[in-house]
Amino acid sequence: MSRLCSALFLLFVQGSLAQRVRVEPEVVSYPGQTVTLRCQFPNPGGTQLTQVSWILEPTEGERTNIAVFHPNFGVSYPTLSPLAGRVSFLSNSPSLDNPSIQIRDVKMTDEGRYICEYATYPSGNEQGVSSLIMLAKPRNMATTITVQAGNTPVIVARCESSNGRPAATISWTTAVNGNVTTPLKTDNSDNTVSVQSEYMLIPQPSDNGKDISCVVSHRTMTQPETFPMKLTVEYPPQVQIVGYDNNWYKGRTSAFLTCQADGNPVPTTVTWRTLSGPMPDTVQVQENRLAVVKVDDSINTSFICEVRNSLGMGRDQVTVFVRETPLPMKGSTTGSIIGGILGVIILLAIIVTTVVMVCRHKRKSANSPPSHKPPPPMKSFSNADRDLSGYHDENNHDEPSRNSASCSGEEKEALFPSSYDRDMDGMMGEEYYITSSVTRGSSFMSPAVIV
Repeated sequence: MSRLCSALFLLFVQGSLAQRVRVEPEVVSYPGQTVTLRCQFPNPGGTQLTQVSWILEPTEGERTNIAVFHPNFGVSYPTLSPLAGRVSFLSNSPSLDNPSIQIRDVKMTDEGRYICEYATYPSGNEQGVSSLIMLAKPRNMATTITVQAGNTPVIVARCESSNGRPAATISWTTAVNGNVTTPLKTDNSDNTVSVQSEYMLIPQPSDNGKDISCVVSHRTMTQPETFPMKLTVEYPPQVQIVGYDNNWYKGRTSAFLTCQADGNPVPTTVTWRTLSGPMPDTVQVQENRLAVVKVDDSINTSFICEVRNSLGMGRDQVTVFVRETPLPMKGSTTGSIIGGILGVIILLAIIVTTVVMVCRHKRKSANSPPSHKPPPPMKSFSNADRDLSGYHDENNHDEPSRNSASCSGEEKEALFPSSYDRDMDGMMGEEYYITSSVTRGSSFMSPAVIV
């Protein structure tokens, strides 16, 4: 416990003293450049500055003096320094006020902590620390790996970021269902780092040609670098015969079968054959297409299509059933049914409309007054009245027939419409007759009138 307290106290004292030496906490550089490390001791006050030294503390290794300045003895550059010949004070006439240095042709191995240390009196040594961070832009690349479809996970793509500082970050973007391996980091002799990442999956034929992208991010790049790729999965041909509609009937002339094949590498050969023996004479083979010139009983068999590529063969077969007559067309039956339904609906609409119009017309005719004025009612005449009438009438009006007794129903309806009959009921009763019972020989005098 006492040792821990002592260590914390020393760190506190060193931190307090380091605050008097002004340096840049962090300096970033790239290989081949010239870097400047600045140092000052402002306002020393009563502190006497006697000497300044620069010390390299590498990431791995021992501390080494790389440059020393004494006001009386001048400058010194130790020959055993890893920076010998490449380090110098910034000014040709350095001073304790400004003992900054520069390093030419900086290398990745120059990365580390650079300590500017003053020898002072009476406080002793005081120092400031600058961290030199070396950056190296990596070389990035990505590629897919050709694999064969199977049931075991394999590496299908690889992405690398080489000779970078610090280590790059690699990620993947894809829709396939796979896994990313743990990135492999390698420290190079020049203090750079190489990173490698791989993508694994169980390859299926459906994965061939799918997109996958490797994305590399690094401190030296303003934005990530993306490498879009497409997976390459090889597999034997997958075959399917299309074109048979289950309606091959005798005499049909437009019958075709097509052998559709998919494979990687691309299929090279297509072979047609039948289970029953030789190909029928009415069949023409045109590469992946089989055309039947005319359907007959010889077509009543199973047709087989075989497709090959460098990985193997795929096949499919279709059994044809030759019918005596063609199947009814579904489209025509449906159209006839729809047409019949529409016709029935239209006919019902016409009938309903006609009935409604007739009923309306009858109600209107029954309720409306007659369009003509009926003739005045006629009364019975005696012989005398008739003779008198014939005597005085100079216009020779027609006489009613002597033999008529009364109007028939139709004649009555013509002379007196039903509406008029109802109005005249009080005058005429149930029936109204036109009679002629007086003969020529009777007297024309009217009966006596009693007043």
